[in-house]
Amino acid sequence: MHIPTRPTLLVLDTDPPPRLGRLTGRVRVLRTDAAGLAGLLPEADVLLAWDFASTAVREAWPGDGPRPVWVHTASAGVDQLMCPELAASDTVVTNARGVFEQPVAEYVAALVLGVAKDLPGTVEFQRRREWRHRETRRVAGTRACVVGSGPIGRAIARTLKALGVTPALVGRVPRTGVHGPADLDRLIARADWVIAAAPLTERTYRMFDTRRFGVMQPSAVFVNVGRGDLVDESALASALRNRWIAGAALDVFAAEPLPADSPLWSAPGLLVSPHMAGDTVGWRDELGTQFVELYERWAAGRPLVNVVDKKRGYVPGH
Repeated sequence: MHIPTRPTLLVLDTDPPPRLGRLTGRVRVLRTDAAGLAGLLPEADVLLAWDFASTAVREAWPGDGPRPVWVHTASAGVDQLMCPELAASDTVVTNARGVFEQPVAEYVAALVLGVAKDLPGTVEFQRRREWRHRETRRVAGTRACVVGSGPIGRAIARTLKALGVTPALVGRVPRTGVHGPADLDRLIARADWVIAAAPLTERTYRMFDTRRFGVMQPSAVFVNVGRGDLVDESALASALRNRWIAGAALDVFAAEPLPADSPLWSAPGLLVSPHMAGDTVGWRDELGTQFVELYERWAAGRPLVNVVDKKRGYVPGH
């Protein structure tokens, strides 16, 4: 691959912008918002999708003119930027694998402990100045089914295991330590905690539907830290209202921000958080550092890491 002497880096920006550190002065940097992306794409050698929640790349890519040879997204998922034209191109796509795994796992552990120990109830009773003694659930000895066997799913399984939970991982294909899709219903039927951490693909779109919630135990709690569209949200709300499951916690949604009139806000037993599971103090600096390191590999002609299989929608090999 030919690397220009002073490549052009196009940043799909959002506040705060990325800190490019060692790249300052070495690259020609263009910054744009979603509205200006299509007009600048032909000038770029590299595209950094810093605003990883935007669908602007997916919408602008099919236009005329040259396209960047490499696209990096500052996120684990690539569903927001992928389109058929990008998938069919020679452009290399990389993601932010390595930044979010442990923070997401810690967040899931916090949700599991918080639900088991009824921390939302404790906060509410304190707000009401009401002394209400309750019994809570023991976490050690329970079972979890973690759907998604990539780095995030594996980190979740390890962290829950440290709490005494017995985890079962489900991935796209069965292998040592990982169950295949054929085992999913059997595993969620006996799980106390069902954790969705899979990438969004054609196969996983709304995989948690009315039938799947019906398979779960009445005492089960469902947690989604993957992608909003892994879940039929209407089916989940109905399952909670009808007490098919004991509760749920969602950090991701089909529409973000979650509209104020969404029935999910008031669904019984549902904890809502604003897509923050992986966002720990300093996470943007980590993302910027990761991109700079990847860029230096690319500029030196070395193979990139975190390369996404554009047909599957994730980094293979895990």
